[in-house]
Formats: sequence, structure tokens, C-alpha cells
Amino acid sequence: MQWIRTSWTKRSRGGDAAARRNAVPTGFPVPQVPPSFAHFVQMPEDDDFVPHDTEVDIRAVGLSLRDEGDRLRVLARVEPLFGLPPRPRRPPAVRLSPGQWVRWQLNYRFSSAAGLRDWSYWLDTFNVAYGPVDPDVFLREPTALVDECGPVR
Repeated sequence: MQWIRTSWTKRSRGGDAAARRNAVPTGFPVPQVPPSFAHFVQMPEDDDFVPHDTEVDIRAVGLSLRDEGDRLRVLARVEPLFGLPPRPRRPPAVRLSPGQWVRWQLNYRFSSAAGLRDWSYWLDTFNVAYGPVDPDVFLREPTALVDECGPVR
């Protein structure tokens, strides 16, 4: 499992900065991580979208995973709700067979409580494979792609 978070402000909404943001990878090779952890990659605007990776407890990842015997049920959790752009409706869960994988993307938009800071934005990309896969699996086309990105104006 891999979780990628790209974060930016209005400074990267257009021009060269937006081009750099839009060119960030949606998948990375997966290092060895303990079974109860996920590979987490952050790419913040403040670091010019340079990837920084670490491990996170799998329970901190915004996904609902359920082993259904011969398939893995994957559903992204939408959190935090106050950061959502408008979306028509949520897609159903994806059920993966062994060797398959899904890329699920969600975006968020935030303003400061007092309106003193600029808008900020996140794009969360979740790459989830079922069963043994090679470390470069997330560099290829996914078996299933769920794009839940809404307008962020």
C-alpha cells in the first residue's frame, strides 16, 4: 500500500508552479515496510514538490480494507469532510483479485478559520495492491482507477 499526499496553496494554481505540481508522480517504487505499515510519500509546495517518504501505521491511512476471502474490498474514506469540494456522489468500493491494484484519488480544499491565510489544497493518491506484487507495481497502469477529484476553484 502506498499513500501519496501532494499539498499546495494558491501560489501553485497557475503558471510554472502549477506545471511542476501537475507533473508529480502518482506512484513510486515501494520499499520493504512491515505488514502493518504503508509507504507514505509527501510532496509539499514549500519543498518545490520534492518527494519525502516514510512509513505510517496502516490505520492512519484513509482507506477501508476488508479481506473477502478471494478478494480485497477497498474503499477510500473521505476525511476531513469540511475540506471537500462538491462531488456528485461517492463511487462504490473496488474489489481486487490477487495481483490486481487500484489507484484512488481524492482532493481537498481548505481555508483558514479566520480567513487570514490563503486557501490550501491536498491531493491524496492511494495505491493498493492485493497479494504479492513487485516493488515497481505502482509505476504501471492500475487495474482500476477511481478519480474522485472535484473542482477546487
